[in-house]
Amino acid sequence: MTSAPATPVDQPAQNSSASAGRTSAGRRLPGGKILLGLIVPIVLLVLWWLATDVLNIFTNVQLPPPQRVFNAGVGLFESGALTAHIGISLQRVLLGFAVGAGAGLLLGSLLGLSRLADALLNPTVGAVRAVPSLAWVPLILLWIGLGEEGKVLLIAIGAFFPVFTAVHTALRHVDPQLVEAGRAFGFHGVRLLTTVQLPAVVPTVFAGLRIGLAQAWLFLVASELLGAAEGLGFLLTESQNNGRTDRLLLAIVMLAVLGKFSDALLGLIERKALKTWA
Repeated sequence: MTSAPATPVDQPAQNSSASAGRTSAGRRLPGGKILLGLIVPIVLLVLWWLATDVLNIFTNVQLPPPQRVFNAGVGLFESGALTAHIGISLQRVLLGFAVGAGAGLLLGSLLGLSRLADALLNPTVGAVRAVPSLAWVPLILLWIGLGEEGKVLLIAIGAFFPVFTAVHTALRHVDPQLVEAGRAFGFHGVRLLTTVQLPAVVPTVFAGLRIGLAQAWLFLVASELLGAAEGLGFLLTESQNNGRTDRLLLAIVMLAVLGKFSDALLGLIERKALKTWA
């Protein structure tokens, strides 16, 4: 006696069980997401090694092999130069990002909450936002020089506009019924902002913060290329002038690693903020 075929009602249950099994198995794999994200960098590293050490497609000046770049990093680390370059660049990025993101949050909140401030200031901010980043360099050089203050200011300009745009746009589109409910509970002004409005736009705000952080790293390199005695941007310029492509690639790799690491830290803060507020 043959068994009856599975009914349409049975099949979704089986599919659901299989999907749940796959999901739970994926969750049980420790570091599975990190390991998956490492596949592409490892493949690129292998291709780099094949192109330089095995196939000899490039000369050592055009593209040195990975081992040579690694040895250059070890040499700079042992001399203490690499640590100094990384430390000063991190300091500049963190300071510039803190200043720029803080200003973006404040001004974005002001224009997002006040129609009068939005009508008065938004056209001017929009015009300033359209100015190319390097156009600020001559003014910064003229006013305060391109010392530490000038570099931090340039980085702050880069971080400011993505954060401002995200906060301003998000607050302008907060559900009015949610705001009215907050006011019904007696929330007004700053308390309404911190208790109702900002928690409602946490994902958008953090998206702006992450873009602003990426911009901070871009502006860091621009500021250090124009005038610096240390930093990863300075290492790029010095390596190019001396024909040290291995150190130049090392600086690029370090910028990529530091940028990803800082973005991952901000992502952890974002997840905690989402659990707390959103």
